[in-house]
Amino acid sequence: MKITLIGTAYPYRGGLALFNERLIEEFSKQNDEVKIETFSLQYPSFLFPGKSQYSTEINHNSFPIIRSINSINPFSWIKVGLKLKKEKPDIVIVKYWMPFFALCFSTILSLTKKNHKTKIIAIIDNIIPHEKRFLDSFLTRLFTKSVDGFIAMSKSVFEDIYSFEAIKPRILSPHPLFDNFGEKISKKEALEKLNLKETDINLLFFGLIRKYKGLDMLLEALSDERLRKYPIKLVVAGEFYEDSTPYYDMVKKLNLEDKVIFHPRFIPDSEVKNYFCATDLLVLPYRNATQSGVTQISYHFEKPMLVTNVGGLAEIIPNNKVGYVVEANVKSISDALVSFCESSPSFIEGIEQEKMKYSWERMSEAIKKLYKQTTAYDNKK
Repeated sequence: MKITLIGTAYPYRGGLALFNERLIEEFSKQNDEVKIETFSLQYPSFLFPGKSQYSTEINHNSFPIIRSINSINPFSWIKVGLKLKKEKPDIVIVKYWMPFFALCFSTILSLTKKNHKTKIIAIIDNIIPHEKRFLDSFLTRLFTKSVDGFIAMSKSVFEDIYSFEAIKPRILSPHPLFDNFGEKISKKEALEKLNLKETDINLLFFGLIRKYKGLDMLLEALSDERLRKYPIKLVVAGEFYEDSTPYYDMVKKLNLEDKVIFHPRFIPDSEVKNYFCATDLLVLPYRNATQSGVTQISYHFEKPMLVTNVGGLAEIIPNNKVGYVVEANVKSISDALVSFCESSPSFIEGIEQEKMKYSWERMSEAIKKLYKQTTAYDNKK
């Protein structure tokens, strides 16, 4: 098949780019003809909350990545749409994560579909944004009109799609493992790289820091008197996408200076394994979520997790099998941390069983199955 993906890819950094590249790599392994049309400009600098949009890594991808889409220049949208209309790929895949890109994507996709051959499949991260803004619903509805079928990676998103599109085909297929970060290294080596001790209980909060991710709840949970006697070290590894001052002030106010270590930067791909291989427990205290790519990194490195019972997290983290699922409040988080510190449970058997569900082959099969469903749906109209 001829498959084109439009969206974030190298030289841009982050989980979206890694997902898109890994998915196209999977299709390439199946001898499909593949390429990615990515951004020449993704976000205007004044809209980007981080320090840099770009990867510091070397591009090892063997398939074409073409920088053609300017997210704020409609002329580039038209140019790419007309190009894809002419090229007639069987499938165009687009990963949708925020309404800012709805006008850009819908223009490209609507023009592409005029060849009466290409089917548009959207992989939906979250169709209802974590941080809502004016016109979000209008823009998302505009985007969904240009799509033939939807892949949802959690049950909550699968249901949310009905708010915007009730008829077109959709499939539930969970987020695959992020196996892009290399093989495991020994815990001893990882601890040495991060200057951590094996005698400590090492916790990890990983990823971009935003209000909805609940780092403040985790810090408050760590101040629980029951946890004071344990040699806990929490590593907060990620770039702040909001003011960092309240978090540092909170650590000081709660007397957690000896328990919390900040690595306030975007973690390059080549360093990710150090953090996961060193940790004893990944903690995701989210206030709301759909799914999380961070859990799929943790599965790859076979580390237990503590997640809150929001969105689709509980679907992929069976409670007491690969870790803990708790309510999104301070007491529930601290109770689970106390349990972990007291009993030091091994979840490795459950993790090894569960991670088998999350293959990239399964995702590629879901997309090709959906392609057939969209064709059948069009024939019935």
